[in-house]
Amino acid sequence: MKTARLMLVSICLLFAMTLSVSAQKIVFTSLEGDLIDVEAQADKVVVMAIGASWLPLSNDQADTVNKLATKYAGRDDIVFYFITTDSESAKSKNYASNDDIRKFVDRNRLNVTILRDNEGQNSISKYQLEELPAFIILDKQGKPDGQPITGIDPFSEVDTAEIVSKRIDRLL
Repeated sequence: MKTARLMLVSICLLFAMTLSVSAQKIVFTSLEGDLIDVEAQADKVVVMAIGASWLPLSNDQADTVNKLATKYAGRDDIVFYFITTDSESAKSKNYASNDDIRKFVDRNRLNVTILRDNEGQNSISKYQLEELPAFIILDKQGKPDGQPITGIDPFSEVDTAEIVSKRIDRLL
């Protein structure tokens, strides 16, 4: 009886912890210091490109973001963010200052809002990312639409922009 009760309590605690993580509010900071709640974008599809300025594949990801932002320019029912997971600690090997990130943005001609997620602490756990770079798409209610889009390969015949675009079009 004690074993069954202990198991039931353990299962309830696990369930409560899972709900707590999924209910966490996700707020990122822009390079200008503004706080952005990506899940509270009323009636908008939110596309988050999650990468890092030091990650070579994020250059290809930036190209994809630019293609998509251009395709959907002028619409008020969609918003794009590039979220960097670079460390804010100068002691980290993955450190990047805001100036370093701005250089990445300029080099890649990124034309979307840039947000910081220190070492991916929010995005990686919230969206259960196993690899970067990744794309997360939120529906108009702020909920993730399907699994993260990962596995960006610049040498593949698969066009990541097409994959993301199909998911966006279904939600608009």
